[in-house]
Amino acid sequence: MPTTYAIPDGRTVMAATTYTGVTGGGSVVNTVNGVGFQPDFVWMKCRSVGRNHELADSVRGTPYALFSNVTNQEVSDTRVSAFNSNGFSYGTNSNSAVTGDTEVGWQWKGGGTASTIAIGSISSGVPSIASSVSANTAAGFSVVTYTGTGVAATIGHGLGATPKMIILCPRNNTGYIQPVWHTSLGGSTDSDYLALSNIGARNYAGALTGLWNSTAPTSSVFSIGTSGYSNTSTKNYVAYCFAAVAGYSAFGSYTGNNLLDGPFIYLGFRPAFIMIKRTDVSSDWFMMDNARPTFNVIGAGNGGQFAANQSYAESTLSSYAIADFLSNGVKIRSDMNYGYLNASGGTYIYAAFAENPFKYANAR
Repeated sequence: MPTTYAIPDGRTVMAATTYTGVTGGGSVVNTVNGVGFQPDFVWMKCRSVGRNHELADSVRGTPYALFSNVTNQEVSDTRVSAFNSNGFSYGTNSNSAVTGDTEVGWQWKGGGTASTIAIGSISSGVPSIASSVSANTAAGFSVVTYTGTGVAATIGHGLGATPKMIILCPRNNTGYIQPVWHTSLGGSTDSDYLALSNIGARNYAGALTGLWNSTAPTSSVFSIGTSGYSNTSTKNYVAYCFAAVAGYSAFGSYTGNNLLDGPFIYLGFRPAFIMIKRTDVSSDWFMMDNARPTFNVIGAGNGGQFAANQSYAESTLSSYAIADFLSNGVKIRSDMNYGYLNASGGTYIYAAFAENPFKYANAR
């Protein structure tokens, strides 16, 4: 029988949209061939000039933005000014608001207006901290905000499935890393983390006592201990939670071979976006998408790379991260003379999102 996919068209829930900045602010439309959506999470990056990444979401609201490449606390100066039915608008304080600069906006669709997952609302004593959640269960994505208590706790994420990746951002604590949990890191201890703003390997700063309370996420909650990176009393946090959805999103790992004929990462779909991070030694968080460029290979002077932990312009990494986007996955085509994605024996994790499931996809 034919495979039925929960998300038959990735353009309805995730978009990589290029645009040109306008001084004073402007609007970005994510509609392609009549298909678009209202995002709940927007990640903006200037392509032509080295500027900070800007992260905004509908749960925190339009005044607030965070930065993936620095450990600053969030700002409240309206980088994203509106989440529109077919994209978003950005304000005069955004790094996009410079006429003529080229930009990209990665967008994910959550569940719209946030709802509250109350203390003990799922089962007795779970969750133990209330959260505001915009969850898209079909697409396996939610935006979660909560206020820390300093006491080990559980947080409702609203996915109805076990997350494969959680990006957790302290909102009020300058100098605090943004810990990332990924299913391929090996467990649920306080050593199982990476930092979004840092090149460091897994557990690069040693165990962050109380980070995940040594407890793996479940289909209803993720756990936090007493670490300041996840649960300082009265401090606010936002978590971006992702579950795997067949034909739309995939989270896993691969081992490098240091050959131009590198590993093939089977996804089951043609990707619209992939982020890759080496975990056994220090390395950047490489980000590639189907909008920069629109043909293979990505890299080798063809452009198309960013690092989530760096403010670099796109051209800074233009000769690295060589890869092909295929109808059913990604082929790594770089050895260590040309990139950072394929060291012999190196361990890499990835998070990928579809343009279309393989059933509907074509190679580029």
